[in-house]
Amino acid sequence: MRGLIFFVILLVGTSTFAQDKVFPNDYLGVYQGDLVITNPQGKQTIPMEFHFKDTDSLDVFTYKLVYLVNDKPVEKDYILRVKNKSKGEFLIDENNGIILSANYIDNTLYSVFEVQNSLLTTTETFYDDKMEFKIVFSNMNDKTNIEGNEDTPQVTNYPVTVIQKAILTKQ
Repeated sequence: MRGLIFFVILLVGTSTFAQDKVFPNDYLGVYQGDLVITNPQGKQTIPMEFHFKDTDSLDVFTYKLVYLVNDKPVEKDYILRVKNKSKGEFLIDENNGIILSANYIDNTLYSVFEVQNSLLTTTETFYDDKMEFKIVFSNMNDKTNIEGNEDTPQVTNYPVTVIQKAILTKQ
């Protein structure tokens, strides 16, 4: 019986905590910081901004990345669309015919996609006053296949070649 009471308390406590913030509405704003790009040759740091704003359309948000490259801003404009909020399903429209699926789980927006023989995993984790932006690149041409047997499946391993990471503070 004590186990059941503990489970109910845990469930109620978790439900209350999960309802504290609503994505994306409670995380809208402008975030600023430095993007650190790391690869086997070293690191490069560039200033970065993430603009996350509401629009006049229901369940449609602007999503802009701004990088300062050679003292000039480089902007990438996207649209975030709600596909199914209760399931955490979103679409990232790159405004060029490419629409990526994304899933919001545990304060993080995840998207995994392949482009030009690279596998990219993107995460954007939101906190009250900051966010973590990360892109992990793997070269699909350098994959390693690990043969399985009757007890284990075949596994394909993709080495990580580049990591882009930023901790951005909400302004």
